Parts: sequence; C-alpha cells; structure tokens
Amino acid sequence: MEWTERERERDSMLVLGSHHQLSRIMRPDDANIVGNVHGGTILKMIEEAGGIISTRHCNTQSGASMLDPSPVQQDRCVAALARVERTDFLHPMFIGEVAHVSAEITYTSKHSVEVQVIVLAENILTGAKKVTNKATLWYVPFSLQNVDKIIEVPVIEYSSVEQEEEGKKRYDAQKMERLETKERNGEIINPVVSPEAYTVGFSQSSLIHLVGPSDCTLHGFVHGGVTMKLMDEVAGIVAARHCKTNIVTASVDAINFHRKIKKGCVVSVSGRMTFTSNKSMEIEVFVDADPLVEAARGKYRAVTAFFTYISLDKEGKPLSVPPLKLENEEEKKRFEEGKVRYLQNKAKRQAEKERQQ
Repeated sequence: MEWTERERERDSMLVLGSHHQLSRIMRPDDANIVGNVHGGTILKMIEEAGGIISTRHCNTQSGASMLDPSPVQQDRCVAALARVERTDFLHPMFIGEVAHVSAEITYTSKHSVEVQVIVLAENILTGAKKVTNKATLWYVPFSLQNVDKIIEVPVIEYSSVEQEEEGKKRYDAQKMERLETKERNGEIINPVVSPEAYTVGFSQSSLIHLVGPSDCTLHGFVHGGVTMKLMDEVAGIVAARHCKTNIVTASVDAINFHRKIKKGCVVSVSGRMTFTSNKSMEIEVFVDADPLVEAARGKYRAVTAFFTYISLDKEGKPLSVPPLKLENEEEKKRFEEGKVRYLQNKAKRQAEKERQQ
C-alpha cells in the first residue's frame, strides 16, 4: 500500500521532533533608541512560531494509520497560548541582525501542547550566530466552531519512556504554578499623587489598547504574542523611569494567560516595581480586559507576569540599579517575595552553568 505525500506529512507531525522555523531581519521600529531589539518583539516572534506549530499539530488526523490511512472527521481548531515558562534573554539582539526562531513540540497531554523554542541572532555581514533566547510555551487547542470547546490533542511518539515521564513532570509543575498565580488576580495598581523618586508609585506605569482585528486569531481572540509585547513595553517604561538610563529585558518569569481577550475589548496593561538587586529590577505586570460590547461581563484579569530588566551604560555594560524605596508593609512583602524569586533563579542559573561545564 502506497502513501500519498500528504499522508506522509500528516503522520510525520505525530512524531517528537516536528519543527517550525521563521526568520526576520530586525528593523529600527523593532528596537529602542540605542539599537537593542525590544524583548517584546522577540517574545512576539517566539509566540508566532509556537502558535503555528501547535495549531498545525492539533489539526493533524491522529486517527489515521498505515493500515487505514483514510481521513478521520475532525473538529478544526486554533491553539491558544496558556503559559510561557521563565525565559532568559541570553544575549542582546541588534538592528540589522536576522532572528531565526525554531520551535519544536516536546510533550502533549490530552488537552495541551508543550513547545520549546530557540532564538538565534545572525549577523549577515560576518555570518556569526549566537543563541539569544530559549523558551517553553504551553498551548491549548480551541474549536473553530465552538470557542469554549477544548479539542483533544493528537499524541506524539517519544524516544524513551523517561522522555515522556520528564514531560509529564513539567506539565504537572506548570499546572500547579498556574493555579497558585490565580490567588494574586484580585490585586490592582492604584495611582499615586506626587510620588517620591525611586518609590513604587514614582515608576509605576500603564497603557490602554483597543483590540482590533490585526491583533487576533481566527477565533477573534488576541494573539499571546501581541499581549506579551504590550506587557514588555509597560515593564520597560517602569524600568526606564526608575533608572533614567538605557534598559533591556533580562528575563521573563512565567507568563500566565488566565482568560482569553476578545476583539473589541479595551485592555489595560499596568506595571509596578517589586524588587531591585544591585544590577537588576523586577517588574510585576497585570493585563485587565474590559469588554465594550458585552459590558455586562465586566472587567477581568487576563494575564500576569514578572519581568526582569537591567540598566546599561552607553557601552552596553551593566550599571548599578538605584535601590527601591519601600513605603508600606505591602510593598515590603512584595519586595521579600521578589527577593526569593531572584535568589531561586540565581541558584538555577548557577546549577545550569555547572551542569554544562
């Protein structure tokens, strides 16, 4: 029995190692005033690659086989971003470099897909390449016919039982963390009148964005990458207001997408400083959605995350960060929580460094 080219392509999508790559040259509107590409631009490209490969995979005919390659009736779907694990910005990317974003599916549960992404920056004049980012994203497929219906994900094959078990551990860990972050969803950022320099109120910032068709998927819901780009912009403003220097994204702790944002909503993206070390700043960012047409639904918390920034001098070398002035017990509590995250991440980076030696 001979397979058609389409059938061979379809079955290859069910095997671990399916890849997707996109490339784009970085232009002036992708970067800040000194030529560093915005972290939000890179996050948006990462999500685009992840969204393509996960949507493609979830629309494969998983019921077909070598013995019966006939197509199976399937509910078509689009994969929506549910979570981005901690992402470190390993090296800066600059205007004129080409970003190569490679995505691979590494685990599937019944209703979710894990995608791992690597970003390379290429200097097309010299041919030199460097890894700038590594990220792990989780997607959930929703039916095109019924946006509230989650589709079952086609399984992938693993090279070993251990590989599947490791994927299951990652799935369980991120599921638990998502539940824990929902406890913070009631918090709001209130404006401060005449704040003192280097306080939380002095640098806190927000922006408002009306969700249009170009921001959305086939479902009419906002692309995760669009939301992350807005979050990075606000976090960058907070960091710049605090330091008054050139700042760049150093890392993003897990971004949790709690609820979908629909076309026509007004989104409010708010950020505040929570912690400073000698060379870095942690900024907490909230995204709230306000449905204009369906006003009865009310405003709701859609996305939360922590961004870490560093301050740079004119030569691109790290500068010391002004200490954050804490004015009340709530700010002190958030500062101590940020310090715990900072020390945990520092220990993880050190352990990873030692493991690679």
